[in-house]
Amino acid sequence: MTENFDFVLDAWAILAHFGDEIGAKRVREVLKLAEKNECTIAMSLINVGEVAYITERERGITAVHEMLAIMRSLPVTIYPVSEKLVMSAAHIKANQRLSYADAFAAATAELSQGKLLTGDPELKNLKDIQIQVEWLPE
Repeated sequence: MTENFDFVLDAWAILAHFGDEIGAKRVREVLKLAEKNECTIAMSLINVGEVAYITERERGITAVHEMLAIMRSLPVTIYPVSEKLVMSAAHIKANQRLSYADAFAAATAELSQGKLLTGDPELKNLKDIQIQVEWLPE
């Protein structure tokens, strides 16, 4: 997929939204803009999986199914896992100090030319990668 998006959400951003945490207000503003077709949003399928495992670990499998149903109703395109995305994430992971899932968020932002919306402090370590990041409050 080579489609461009205005924003890319990582697990941190969507979990802030679902958990009504401090960064949720900005995530909701962006979601409302997308509902009005004023911007586009993507999220890597890998990061959806990250949200699923965190949710299951903290709240159980039923909560995962509820969360996925809600996510499917959001104006967020699930960015598919392609060889290009995997290789981009692998390159980022090989050269950065961050988790593999975070490398997918960064690679999705890079490939889609979207602004990564996150509050994840681990992503502050990104160096020498050409993406825009909008920092949510931690």
